[in-house]
Amino acid sequence: MDPREIERDRPEMPRGGRGGSDPERAVERTESRDPLTRELSLPRGRAREHVRSRDWEGELRGSEVRILATAGAFRVVPMDELRRPQDRPHVHRKDVERLRAEGLVRTTPYFVGRRQTTLVSLTERGRSVLDGARRDRGGESRQSFYAGLSKPRELAHDTRLHAAYRDASRKLEGRGLRVERVVLEEELKREYQRFLQEPNRGRRESSGRPGRTAEEIARWAHNHELPVIDDHVQFPDLRIECERDDGGREIEDVEVVTPHYRGAHAAAKVSAGFTRYGAVGARFGGSSGRGRGGRGRDVRLAEEMLS
Repeated sequence: MDPREIERDRPEMPRGGRGGSDPERAVERTESRDPLTRELSLPRGRAREHVRSRDWEGELRGSEVRILATAGAFRVVPMDELRRPQDRPHVHRKDVERLRAEGLVRTTPYFVGRRQTTLVSLTERGRSVLDGARRDRGGESRQSFYAGLSKPRELAHDTRLHAAYRDASRKLEGRGLRVERVVLEEELKREYQRFLQEPNRGRRESSGRPGRTAEEIARWAHNHELPVIDDHVQFPDLRIECERDDGGREIEDVEVVTPHYRGAHAAAKVSAGFTRYGAVGARFGGSSGRGRGGRGRDVRLAEEMLS
């Protein structure tokens, strides 16, 4: 048997029905709409089911799978943000504690401003469980999952990504869009670096410097719907890929603005046209990915807002 195969012990279906109570099926329908877990062959309901992955075997339920996928998609998420409005109080904390005891997540005490919280991130074992449970999407891009905390100097910024996504996704769904995937800045930059270094592969005499012309870089940025400001490709903190009812694709590029944004860096982000969210979740303005380009915006006003 393939060691990455996921196994489940499903309850016996009652006569005359499709199995499970109406509330249970409602929970499964809700979980099936979550873009972060949609491609995973893992439990969705309230009952725990048997799961076997490459280096872990145990039981999981839908709420625990959602926590794993959320922490993995954003690398790090504050504990309190893992609770949804429909969840009973403290259930998410019990789920996190159980996942931590199983070695699937790591918890880290942390201060956001003056407020103490607990950060949740995947372990390598937790990421292995998710990666081993993927369904084949027929060549479509897959949701990436990350293990471990980011660099300490970036942690204060990265802990705010999930809140910005949560706010942005509600607005997108209100416009009738369906969120398909979340792409972090590091994934976009990794793809960009592969593009830059591709001409150097296999060349022993290569200096390691990028082997691309300005025209090639501009074409790559255009194909990836990324702006170029002052000859530099601009990357959002996160990209939300969406699908319309007619099957068309839209993206929302989101930038989390912190008090450290100043000068040319802040000006470039404003000109890029990314949707900007304040460090505590307040939206500063900007535009969606549909109207990118930055012309007509007052950069000085943006810097004043960030000061």
